[in-house]
Amino acid sequence: MKRRSFVKASILTTAAGSFLPKITMANENSAKNLQEFYELRVYSLKNGQQQKLVEDYFQNAAIPALNRIGNKNIGVFTELKPESQTKLYALIPYSSWDDFLTVQDKLANDKVYLEAGQPYLNAPSTEPAYERIESSLLKAFAHSPKLQAPEQKPRIFELRRYEHASESAGKKKLEMFNEAGEIDIFKRLGFNPVFFGETLIGEFRPNLIYMVTFDDMAAHDTHWNAFGSDPEWKKVSAIPDYADAKLVSRITSTFLTPSSCSQI
Repeated sequence: MKRRSFVKASILTTAAGSFLPKITMANENSAKNLQEFYELRVYSLKNGQQQKLVEDYFQNAAIPALNRIGNKNIGVFTELKPESQTKLYALIPYSSWDDFLTVQDKLANDKVYLEAGQPYLNAPSTEPAYERIESSLLKAFAHSPKLQAPEQKPRIFELRRYEHASESAGKKKLEMFNEAGEIDIFKRLGFNPVFFGETLIGEFRPNLIYMVTFDDMAAHDTHWNAFGSDPEWKKVSAIPDYADAKLVSRITSTFLTPSSCSQI
């Protein structure tokens, strides 16, 4: 009787042992699937007529259509202090890779979208809706897998891009944000981060891009001063492998203000 119990227990243990890795792998895959993807578009515009045409397109056609198929929190921004005619920035979240791959087909079959977007979609070559679109595809960080839309009130946004000298430096900076706790410092100090994304496709790779938000420029300065003097940040940044000189070759900061149609 004891021998039979022992054999039975051994079989169950062996079965569980072969099954647990599969469960772990499934859980890991599920965790990965939770990470969103983002399309970041930058429209180059030559005049106010183009700007209105693109903003009207998002307000009347693109945002309603994207919302209908499940894409929420579409961001549309203009530069806070443009040097000339402003560029327009659009941020489109996707819950999965498949959502990104199928969105154009879904829009092409949406008659309401096609009708509402006609002035933009069918603008003549003599009067184009924009000069050019630059697009980047980003994958959300593991430690910040979902976009966090801030409270709807007057505010400014800072879009920051960190370029790296190599792919390995980029991965190390990702580790610094995720495992070493840099994201947690941003949240604790009240930066209200909107998203963090690794650029999979786009210009100036390898790089990562993130967005934080403030009430005004004075709040921006106060928050960054607090970040620089934060004890946890000093501890993390003092680790030799995380030195900025090794990981970040250039930082580009762009200040944005939401368009009237923006959902962020």
